[in-house]
Amino acid sequence: MASTEERIEDKVAAVFEAVGARGRLHAVGIGGGREVAVGADEPVVIASVFKILLVLEFARQSAAGQLDPRERVLLTAADRLGGWGTAGCLDDVEMSLRDLAYFALSVSDNTAADVLMHRVGLDTVRLLAAELGLEHTVVVGGPRELLESMLEDVGARDEAEFAAVFPTLGPERVRGLRVLDPRRTTSSTARDITRLLGLIWRDEAGPPQACAQVRELMARQVFRHRLVSGFPGDVRVAAKTGTLPSLHMEAGVAHYPDGGRYAVAVFAETREPGTVNTAVDAAIGRAARLAVDHLRGSDLA
Repeated sequence: MASTEERIEDKVAAVFEAVGARGRLHAVGIGGGREVAVGADEPVVIASVFKILLVLEFARQSAAGQLDPRERVLLTAADRLGGWGTAGCLDDVEMSLRDLAYFALSVSDNTAADVLMHRVGLDTVRLLAAELGLEHTVVVGGPRELLESMLEDVGARDEAEFAAVFPTLGPERVRGLRVLDPRRTTSSTARDITRLLGLIWRDEAGPPQACAQVRELMARQVFRHRLVSGFPGDVRVAAKTGTLPSLHMEAGVAHYPDGGRYAVAVFAETREPGTVNTAVDAAIGRAARLAVDHLRGSDLA
């Protein structure tokens, strides 16, 4: 007879198959113990989910007095990258480093994350991943480096030209983009990401005030269409999304009223290259809920 773990894995996989996607998932209680794992050790592109690690390094440096979180930074047109937040501004914007961190996690602001990356240092982010035992996590650069690789791969000079060229590309050309290949871009595994979340939520990823800052900023994320959509209203979810053509993902922690806390990392890959797919977004929430319900049933048995 198949084990309970095998049955829940099949159920989770079926959620993604029903919407034409392939899913990888890892869910585990913050205190450890039983888990649900579906392709949890396969390399995956993590896109903007890497901003959790970036902001953690910023928070650690702030706590250590290595930088002043109130330091002011001027963001000009030359700094702007696509996406949410300051990308839509027509004029220069000045804000503090800690507000860059807020924008990076709350609205996944690529410009804010890129400037923050240059301030805290790419090498220190890589060293942090190693220190925390994220053995399968690779950070190749910030948002600017990833964007530049996309432009180069399609032969576009800027974002406007990329937006015009991308819809004309065939599926094979799209799949050939480096940012969609975990062997050639910032990547990790679902298990590594839940390990990172667990360390942050247990105050083991750095000074307690640094971990608390990351938790608080993740709780302020505005996007509610993926993990949050799968849980009841009394469950608080602190999370970070990531999106690229054909890739939809989110990682976060679900807090139950009874004190239960569960780290979940979900990565979905579709056959179609779009970045908007409400069915897949909802499937991420359903799969996460299935996994956590299973863990809670095991915990409460």
